[in-house]
Amino acid sequence: MTSDELTPEDRSELFGDFDPGRYAAEAEERWGGTDAWAESQRRVSSYTKADWERFKAESAEVTDRLVALMRAGTPADSAEAAAAAEEHRLLLSRWFYSCDVETHRGLGEMYVADPRFTSSIDRAAPGLAAYLRDAIAANAARAAS
Repeated sequence: MTSDELTPEDRSELFGDFDPGRYAAEAEERWGGTDAWAESQRRVSSYTKADWERFKAESAEVTDRLVALMRAGTPADSAEAAAAAEEHRLLLSRWFYSCDVETHRGLGEMYVADPRFTSSIDRAAPGLAAYLRDAIAANAARAAS
């Protein structure tokens, strides 16, 4: 069963109250003409429920690491936080599209500029979206130097 064949029950189990289809038209309008969009659409169209479960588990590991760093008071521009941000970037590259550090930096900015992203990310821990944005910026700066 691929993503296109997931039942409503599967989607609910995988994504909870988040409905990826709800924002599909907006996402396509914003990024539909990009190579990243085409690559992401190609990849996810073949994902099975098990693939989505693996993605969620990997994503949770990265999120948990970021939350632990933030709660421990580790600065977002530390080597540890930048490494976690790099794991986040590589996760996106593995599962969706080739995400270079500048694209990742743009995503980090969007995570705080769009309250929908901020709210979603901050469910793991209040302030995580801003912390992630700052860690992503630190990782991009390290890569540029």
